[in-house]
Amino acid sequence: MDQFSAADGWPLRRYRLGSGARGHMLVMGGRGDMIEKFLEVIVHWAGLGWAVTSFDWRGQGGSGRLAADPLTGHIEDFSQWLDDLGGIAQAWERDAGPAPRAMIGHSMGGHLLLRALAERRVAPDAAVLVAPMLGVHSAPLPARGAWALARLACAVGLAKRQAWTQREESAHQRRMREQRLTHDPARYADELWWRAHDPAIALGPPSWRWVEQAFASMAALERPGVLENVATPLLLLAARRDKLVRTDAICAAAARLPDARLHVYGPESAHEILREWDWVRLDALARIDSFLDERAP
Repeated sequence: MDQFSAADGWPLRRYRLGSGARGHMLVMGGRGDMIEKFLEVIVHWAGLGWAVTSFDWRGQGGSGRLAADPLTGHIEDFSQWLDDLGGIAQAWERDAGPAPRAMIGHSMGGHLLLRALAERRVAPDAAVLVAPMLGVHSAPLPARGAWALARLACAVGLAKRQAWTQREESAHQRRMREQRLTHDPARYADELWWRAHDPAIALGPPSWRWVEQAFASMAALERPGVLENVATPLLLLAARRDKLVRTDAICAAAARLPDARLHVYGPESAHEILREWDWVRLDALARIDSFLDERAP
């Protein structure tokens, strides 16, 4: 582990592993994630010769906090994360030189990666979006209603308050959260172990500002011509029964992207495809590796 200093001096926790004989890879987690959740796949890609870099987004994991409550996931503007990604990517590209370069983003990380590609902030040879946050389940409110509620909460001074609670005191509550993320109890237990081992990297629900910004950022990608501007070859992986992000939004985005292929898993996968049962996870890794062998040889 080391630290990368963002343009404004904010320290971002970073992890690097691998020789780089195959190429250079940048791996981005989702909202509330930390580097530790992706060590298994980082080791896989490092074993194939990739020099893998991963980092914790500003305000989560080991990259500090942006709200007084350390368990609240807060951001004032998603552009802060895009700026951070641009800065890390510049340093990463200098290290890579002419070697093949690939980027992989999960959930919110996939959303931010797609925005960075559309805005030409990053330019890898190929990229993979795993269950990207291109739409979210907001029931019982429709998306527009949830966005309006978030704007109202921010307007009345609740911007840094948690938008909802996340209770895991009982086995039933933990099981409910587990089912939204993965079918594999061992990998869910792995996340709980890391959070208990180092409480400083744990994060709870997002703030109302995060919710407001998430809807605004997703709306930005829906504008005509935005996704059509992405030139990078893309592989998108999704889960039909994902209870966090909307699979229909992922499918719609894939149809608009100029050079994209899509694979949708059925009931065998929940949201965290790369932390699923081995047969699902290994299938996803095989699809990713084959795609990168073809598009970033």
